[in-house]
Amino acid sequence: MRQSVQRLVDSALFRNTILGIIVFNAVLLGLETSPAVMNRAGTLILALDMACLTIFVVEIALKLFARRLGFFRDGWNLFDLVIVGISLVPAGQGFQVLRALRILRVLRVVSNAPRLRRVVEGFITALPGMGSVFLLMAMIFYVGAVMATKLFSATFPEFFGNLGDSAYTLFQIMTLESWSMGIVRPVMETHPYAWAFFVPFILLTTFAVVNLLVGLIVNSMQDAHHEEDTARTDTYRDEVLARLEAIEKRLAER
Repeated sequence: MRQSVQRLVDSALFRNTILGIIVFNAVLLGLETSPAVMNRAGTLILALDMACLTIFVVEIALKLFARRLGFFRDGWNLFDLVIVGISLVPAGQGFQVLRALRILRVLRVVSNAPRLRRVVEGFITALPGMGSVFLLMAMIFYVGAVMATKLFSATFPEFFGNLGDSAYTLFQIMTLESWSMGIVRPVMETHPYAWAFFVPFILLTTFAVVNLLVGLIVNSMQDAHHEEDTARTDTYRDEVLARLEAIEKRLAER
């Protein structure tokens, strides 16, 4: 019985079916945000949403039955368990925020799609290296915020009135969102040489540090792909060797 359930939950058909239900449920949760749609078919949508949740609970139960304690050794299984558990929280006072988190079910697409899982795993692998880059960026922002506050707070208090305002303004500049016409050019009308501060800041953060982060993530994903290819090759080699050994035994028996 347990082996049959194990084969079922490991099958591509089961995985693809759950993936389809996740996408369908995400569409239902989106429709729930439309008052017009809910007035017309609210009862049906809520019933279908409950049916999807029931299927997710059954899926978790089958995996628990098939894998026992091994279920909790897989981080993706724990991820699914937490998301489904949040969806089971009753919609009472104090739980409205948790109920709104039902849309997190759509993130289960990640755990059921191998390609998306590799992307997330590559990102997680890159986190230790990214920590050093974030620390460097924090130092740059702190130095820049202190300098900007001292230089421009008197004339532009709305942008650089204190350390927090300066840090937020510099973050907006780093993202290149309305940085020129909205911030830098008005500042340069009063401080003509302000470009000597803003241009190096943009070059250092937007084009250097941010690209360094992207490079770390890309390298981690490439390493993850390489490890997967190596594991697939090793598995194929083991299968070939096992078949060769079986053939040799048959020949020896003859």
